[in-house]
Amino acid sequence: MIRRLRHKLIAACMLSLAIVLLVILGGVNLMSYHKVVSDADAILAVLATNDGTFPKHQGGLQQPPPGELGRKPDLFDQRGMSPETPYESRFFSVLLGEDGQVLQTDTGQIAAVDAEDAAAYAQSVVKSGHSAGFWGNYRYLLCDDELGSRVIFLDCGRSLSSFRTTLLASLSLALLGLAAVLILLLILSKHIVRPVAESYEKQKQFITDAGHELKTPMTIISADADLAEMECGENQWLTDIRRQARRLTELTNDLIYLSRMEEEQPKLQCIEFPISDVAEEMADSFQAPAKSQEKDFSLSIQPMLSFTGDEKNIRKLISILLDNALKYSPRGGKIELRLEKQGRTLQLTVSNTVERPLEREKLSHLFDRFYRTDQSRNSQTGGYGLGLSIARSIVVAHKGKIRAESPEGTTLSVVVLLPR
Repeated sequence: MIRRLRHKLIAACMLSLAIVLLVILGGVNLMSYHKVVSDADAILAVLATNDGTFPKHQGGLQQPPPGELGRKPDLFDQRGMSPETPYESRFFSVLLGEDGQVLQTDTGQIAAVDAEDAAAYAQSVVKSGHSAGFWGNYRYLLCDDELGSRVIFLDCGRSLSSFRTTLLASLSLALLGLAAVLILLLILSKHIVRPVAESYEKQKQFITDAGHELKTPMTIISADADLAEMECGENQWLTDIRRQARRLTELTNDLIYLSRMEEEQPKLQCIEFPISDVAEEMADSFQAPAKSQEKDFSLSIQPMLSFTGDEKNIRKLISILLDNALKYSPRGGKIELRLEKQGRTLQLTVSNTVERPLEREKLSHLFDRFYRTDQSRNSQTGGYGLGLSIARSIVVAHKGKIRAESPEGTTLSVVVLLPR
């Protein structure tokens, strides 16, 4: 239990940190990428309005009017660009006719692309059906022209390279940070859960010691009740004393058994045994009680199945599930035990009808200690709310899984998956 608690603590901390890093670094990199795209689209918009070139008077060649010295031209005010942008940008454009033929190419502002490559890029963009996007490291814009369509490409290689470098650096730092936190959690989590572990160990020790201390007086009370009955004859008070002493003895034994099964490494005597025969044998002992209570008890056991585990504990597991189904099914209800092979696991399912529909939120609490769906704690069923807790401990000790299902609300099914 403590080990599982420690693992859950580490997993929760790592998941929380991963989500925080994902939000922060993802947001930073997303904004960086959006900045690259928006800057490129702003330049392409200027080029599109000027037939694939920068207007000369916006490039700083023409002096601004008197009285406006020192003021940037309107183009850069509106687009948020520098007057140096026309000199820093590398771009080319291709004019295509309505039939897709190349009418004009302009590669004067770029050295890495010739006219043939530019024409091929433009024709591929037109075929793609997109009006804007990336073609490799080039951001493109498809716009209408008097003679057809013009495709303008802007080289974003430097910006994209800077973005990729930042992205890889942030991912690397995030992974290093997660690894560092994981190492620290592996070291510090022992100290964090130590108070819980000590409290849990004291609780288990108390249960074990108290159980052994209670066994002796319970045995003496039962023996004295038998002697008193021999001298005074049978009466209601002696019968109640024996019955309550027997209930306390069963409760004590269950608590001790549960405490032992929840140890970090419970001692199991694992052998291979025919689990199909064991399930059928355990089910036979419940046929008579089910018949006396007018309950329909059906079996569906796949023959010749074997399992490697503690046979004594598996017998107790099946007994607990069947006893639970017998206790909490209404008179005239149905009980079913199914055992089948599913891939590399064995599935054991015990189902029973219920008197009242079960709330879904209660299903997860059925395996808690002392939990009973009957909040009145009616003792007529003889249960203490420990049976399913012991069943879960047995399943966990065999590295299996157990869950409760009630899809229709009228039937409760306890499903056990045991690895073969």
